[in-house]
Amino acid sequence: MTLWVWRHPKPLDAAGRCIGHTELAVDCRKAKRLAHRIRQTARRNGLPRVVWTSTLIRSADVGAWLARWGWQHRRDARLSEMNFGAWDGLPWHAIGAAAVDAWCGDFADHAPGGGESVSNLLGRCAEFAAEFSAPCCVVSHAGWISAMTWLSGRAQEAPSARSWPAAVGYSTCTRFAASVVRPKSHNATT
Repeated sequence: MTLWVWRHPKPLDAAGRCIGHTELAVDCRKAKRLAHRIRQTARRNGLPRVVWTSTLIRSADVGAWLARWGWQHRRDARLSEMNFGAWDGLPWHAIGAAAVDAWCGDFADHAPGGGESVSNLLGRCAEFAAEFSAPCCVVSHAGWISAMTWLSGRAQEAPSARSWPAAVGYSTCTRFAASVVRPKSHNATT
């Protein structure tokens, strides 16, 4: 079973900001273009005409295009980007180096801005992936995809800021064999 996961298109007004649950729009043409690519990939690979997206508009807008073309569009908050709490939407310089350093020092379990920890994000990813026994098309976010990458390859070690996977590019597809996605033993399912 494979999860075909695309990162949403580049949002408007995100540069230099900490973006998690902040709602940002995407250019309508870019959302439609990604929806076309998903549709083509599904057709070539015999995937179901169902797309799962996060509830955030930069992801859900792609699903809305597919729904216009007869697809089932399912929204799931577990696919959302990490919640950065009070940091969300702020310019990185306004958050300050000391706060970022505190997060990096306890990367797995610190909740930046009082939001969500990386361990909680890993748990959401593992929970979502565990529900599927057939191939699935997903539109999600860089942090969620990085967490899935972590679970797929390094689930037995604690994540650190230095070892965390780099973000994938906008509108990029990453495939995950959900059967190899396992939560970490230390806190990933909390």
